[in-house]
Amino acid sequence: MPTVLYLHGFASSGATGTATSMRNALYPHGVQVVAPDIPVMPAEAMPFLRQQITDLHPDLVVATSMGAMYAEQLRGQLRILVNPSFFMARLLTFMGMGRKPFRNPRQDGSKDFKVDKEMIAQFREVEKHSFEGITPEDRQLVYGLFGDHDKRVNCQPQFIKNFGREHFQLFDGDHYLNDEILHHVVLPLIHQLLEI
Repeated sequence: MPTVLYLHGFASSGATGTATSMRNALYPHGVQVVAPDIPVMPAEAMPFLRQQITDLHPDLVVATSMGAMYAEQLRGQLRILVNPSFFMARLLTFMGMGRKPFRNPRQDGSKDFKVDKEMIAQFREVEKHSFEGITPEDRQLVYGLFGDHDKRVNCQPQFIKNFGREHFQLFDGDHYLNDEILHHVVLPLIHQLLEI
């Protein structure tokens, strides 16, 4: 059974509605969607995600926002980056520190988490490795989908600089996915890439 690994955005979880909608849409095609809770601290997140790749051998990684920042570094994987947020450290510095609520239920029951200097420093460290070691082969494995009304994050120039325009696509939307964008933009690309 083909497997899609979905990586959620900041302050979210694997229980996000996007993962549920993807699961419901792809299951009839014999595709399973795995959507884990990404660890809050970046120093834990990257090893966790690399272990997910080792354990699951996903056919495709679909990732949004912060998840797409991590997914960009998963060399050798076929992946779709939706509104990637490549500069989380800078974004969080401007958003302010302190306790933040999770937008979706977490498996461990956590209701909130703390944004502090350590988290921002860890994001900064992870971001140092963005776009490292991109080969011509890897460039062909990465697709970028960008909402043309995204006022929160705009990393289109960085994507185009590192991956070119061949797999770059704008869609009519903002930063957050909704069912309409999922069904009209993301899922057709998933169907194309998985040949389902």
